[in-house]
Amino acid sequence: MVEAAELIDNDFLRQFEIKIDDQLAIIEYSLQERKIFLTKLIIPEGIKDENFSKDFLAAVFDQIAERNLSVMPTCPEIAKFVRSNRKYKRMLPVGVRI
Repeated sequence: MVEAAELIDNDFLRQFEIKIDDQLAIIEYSLQERKIFLTKLIIPEGIKDENFSKDFLAAVFDQIAERNLSVMPTCPEIAKFVRSNRKYKRMLPVGVRI
């Protein structure tokens, strides 16, 4: 589902967006120096796919990795995703454990 949609980095609103069936899923962020703080995950109730949030987060993390930024997940759902995906733990700033 995520592969077919386009991931947009809306830097004006400071959020990653993906539109699925006229519904907008969002990850809000704050960018400071070489770190991106992922602060909020909003998945519309109309999106019933259980794997959607994992796929959405993976797409966002891949885009962040391309920019060589460190990631600080401040939202519980995003922190849980990082804990369960070892390859994204390396994107945490030095000394940060979750």
